[in-house]
Amino acid sequence: MARSSAGTFVAGLTAAALAVVGFLAYQAAAAHERAGEAAKKPAASASQRPEADTVTADPEALPEESGSGRRVVYALEADRVWLVAEDGSVERTYPVEPGTLDPVPGHYTVTSRDGAVTGTDGVPVEHVVRFATFAGTGIGFSAPREADAEPVASPPPGRQTGGIRERREDGRAMWVFATIGTPVVVVP
Repeated sequence: MARSSAGTFVAGLTAAALAVVGFLAYQAAAAHERAGEAAKKPAASASQRPEADTVTADPEALPEESGSGRRVVYALEADRVWLVAEDGSVERTYPVEPGTLDPVPGHYTVTSRDGAVTGTDGVPVEHVVRFATFAGTGIGFSAPREADAEPVASPPPGRQTGGIRERREDGRAMWVFATIGTPVVVVP
């Protein structure tokens, strides 16, 4: 019986390690794709006109595959959040500054909230709304407590940060909207 329990434990550890490696590979691939897309974009100038195939949809439009009902939608590539009412109308949308850890696209719920704490990057933050955890680091939305503070501080080398920073007024709106149990949909 002890041998079986040890085998189950080792199998569980192996599965967890494979999940972590898979997630890190996903993060690396996503970062590589973003870097490649940024390098392909031409420099802006007053004389350039966008070509028909480079014109994109409204960047503030709610992503189509973001679910239904009342929810928070977070788009990783756009670095944008939408607060969506039960009827599907957008109550508010705004840009955000992500930390070093991105959540995997999927469906989550708000699991914890804090009025004021110190973020993983050392910045005093308020209106913290967490919805995921990875490798022991909470991932969630927050705003700097000080009006003139930078949205995201540079963390010490090797430190993982899960704070998705908002402007203070957006942080207050998220705080009111996203109570415990509120769905959060993360899209690429």
